[in-house]
Amino acid sequence: MELNSKIPEGPIEKKWDNHRFAMKLVNPANKRKYHIIVVGTGLAGASAAASLAELGYQVTSLCYHESPRRAHSIAAQGGINAPKNYKNDGDSVWRLFYDTVKGGDFRAREANVYRLAQVSGSIIDQCVAQGVPFAREYGGLLDNRSFGGAQVSRTFYARGQTGQQLLLGAYSALERQISKGTVKFYDRREMLDLVVIDGQTRGIIARNLRDGSIEAYIADAVILATGGYGNVFYLSTNAKASNATAIWRAHKRGALFGNPCYTQIHPTCIPVASDYQSKLTLMSESLRNDGRIWVPKKVGDKRNPREIPEEERDYYLERRYPSFGNLVPRDVASRNAKAVCDEGRGVGETGLAVYLDFADAIKRNSKAWVEEKYGNLFDMYHEITNENAYETPMRIFPAVHYTMGGLWVDYNLMTTIPGLYVLGEANFSDHGANRLGASALMQGLADGYFVIPYTIGDYLASSKFQQITSDHPSFSDAKRDVEQANEKLVSIRGNKTVDEFHKELGKILWDYCGMGRNADGLKKALEMIPKLRDEFWKNLRVPGSSKSMNPELEKAGRVADYMELAELICADALHREESCGGHFREEYQTEEGEAKRNDEKFSYVAAWQFNGVGQPETLHKESLTFEYVKQAQRSYK
Repeated sequence: MELNSKIPEGPIEKKWDNHRFAMKLVNPANKRKYHIIVVGTGLAGASAAASLAELGYQVTSLCYHESPRRAHSIAAQGGINAPKNYKNDGDSVWRLFYDTVKGGDFRAREANVYRLAQVSGSIIDQCVAQGVPFAREYGGLLDNRSFGGAQVSRTFYARGQTGQQLLLGAYSALERQISKGTVKFYDRREMLDLVVIDGQTRGIIARNLRDGSIEAYIADAVILATGGYGNVFYLSTNAKASNATAIWRAHKRGALFGNPCYTQIHPTCIPVASDYQSKLTLMSESLRNDGRIWVPKKVGDKRNPREIPEEERDYYLERRYPSFGNLVPRDVASRNAKAVCDEGRGVGETGLAVYLDFADAIKRNSKAWVEEKYGNLFDMYHEITNENAYETPMRIFPAVHYTMGGLWVDYNLMTTIPGLYVLGEANFSDHGANRLGASALMQGLADGYFVIPYTIGDYLASSKFQQITSDHPSFSDAKRDVEQANEKLVSIRGNKTVDEFHKELGKILWDYCGMGRNADGLKKALEMIPKLRDEFWKNLRVPGSSKSMNPELEKAGRVADYMELAELICADALHREESCGGHFREEYQTEEGEAKRNDEKFSYVAAWQFNGVGQPETLHKESLTFEYVKQAQRSYK
């Protein structure tokens, strides 16, 4: 299989404009003849479904919640990037492009990243027009704040609720189309298989989560906007329902999986409190604007933080990275937090935490000022920890947050299966080996509002589609396969719950493929995961029936997919003998403990082809070239 990224010719500033002109168009009167399925109703899915319906296409939207408002996009706190340069501090499309390529440790496509920066300003205009209540300065202009990996203020925000407010904007656009009848919306549906006929994507198989029935949906193209796979680690900042099933089932049907080992560890999360915890909570990276991160200089210092004088504190990020300080990229901040904890200088009962201290900001600007900017985040911290962060520093520690890997897509956001598109966190495309803060919301909305409406039309106008019904053998076979797989899960009748298996799998991944990775650990994980998977299929217990509502069956199917995905994550991490961004191989680091890339051997996207459960996947490589941002050792000093 030869990967064709379909990157347009010409200067990078002109690629997207030239490409839009060169693509074929669908006549407005013909758009109603085409049917598109959009799976997922977060920012990417809701914006795509609303935009395509507005253009005139027939759209079917599937959501596994009872409302799109419950999509995990709602949890994003800190903001969304756009280079409007409102602060007059030197920002530009080019600088956002540069920062994103560099922040991703030179493992992303230049053309995709430039397009993302190019359209990001239009996202802000779109969202303001929808009524999104971005923060404003005293004079009424939109406010900006800074985020990690940048030395300018380009992040638009709505206190600590940016994702929620943006989602409400996309949701309102989607609901408008639903009320007009241009979008058929189905709630409580989960995609369980992709249907490919004569090499073309023609629909999906989904389970009705209310009654357990298996349903077929036919279309001329399918869009997956189902988010990331961070919950494979069990403990993550993702909502518990977030999963990898849609993209993994598409992978098993032939869509290549790009860079699965690129998982992001977010440095600013509430630490693990007990063995009974089922998820972790993010504290926005925006807090690093005004909070200072430190640990005691002495090993084992368990004094109250307010009793530790300034001269006995180590503001380690400010010390190591004077130019960026506490606003270094997430991968750098996370590794440094782990390092000081490994030295025995971590704080809290477990020693796996560092302080995020607002005392200086309160002294400088007042408590009321901090409360106005971050009040809801402080409230959330208090609800979870019963601690007052205005008086005592927050305790934070890195946690799994975002996945830069995902299904491989070309410049048009199409996978290796014609007619299957993937948007937002579910694809691999724009962030390289590390995502800068406030870029996830930017990518999801860019894909949905400003990229897919152009690129999907080119495919539809260039393809021929035979008339099919749900009685087609491919749909019948796919439905039968799904029903048999579900029945197999409930018929095992073993002794261990889904959560027990998931927790064991997550611990293996965190221990051997988490913030630090090495060859011996990855090889050990690749021995342990297949054994755990074998036990899963022999000793799992799923109560209830496959023919009715059954949340445990839903979880079981997702964990079955995680068992296979986890093996690929570790195999990808083992094959990539370098450190880059969120992928830190301990054997490959500089004398100062920074990630050490090997551009000569690994300057490519690793795209994996499924060959069967338990079988080694075939590696395909998409070479990465850097014509505009020259590869160099990242420095934030």
